[in-house]
Amino acid sequence: MNAADSNVLDEQSMRFSCFDYDDAWDLGCQLRASAVKRRLPIVIGVVHGQQRAFHSALPGSYPENDHWLSRKIATAQRYGRSSLDVLEFFDSTGRDFDTDSRLPHDEFAAAGGVLPIVVERVGIVGFVGVSGLPHRDDHTFVVEQVQFFRRSQRVDPR
Repeated sequence: MNAADSNVLDEQSMRFSCFDYDDAWDLGCQLRASAVKRRLPIVIGVVHGQQRAFHSALPGSYPENDHWLSRKIATAQRYGRSSLDVLEFFDSTGRDFDTDSRLPHDEFAAAGGVLPIVVERVGIVGFVGVSGLPHRDDHTFVVEQVQFFRRSQRVDPR
């Protein structure tokens, strides 16, 4: 299995039965708590629909991380898949995202760290991501945290 196949499995294993603004806030808080515990210098964002529902910048992160996160979210929104999957698609076809996507570089970035939030029988309802670590570590952290959140959500009586 190659990395792109693994990313598709990551995304498929993270479908929700429902996801609302409260869930966006709770997911963001969970990511933040885990990042604080690990002392990760990241920014965290959760988008519901077209609206940023959660945002946090942790010590050691920089304003540039906010910009990178916004650009990675824009890429995931544009392509309807994880920002890492977009990068790996371009790489696997021998193309350079920055050149061949024909999208403005200051608005879009293909690098790991943003995942779509998919609700069963609905589709993509938002995005969750981080920026501040090496981009594959950003991706791994988000996957890990979303999977943990999904498992904990199953026992939530809401």
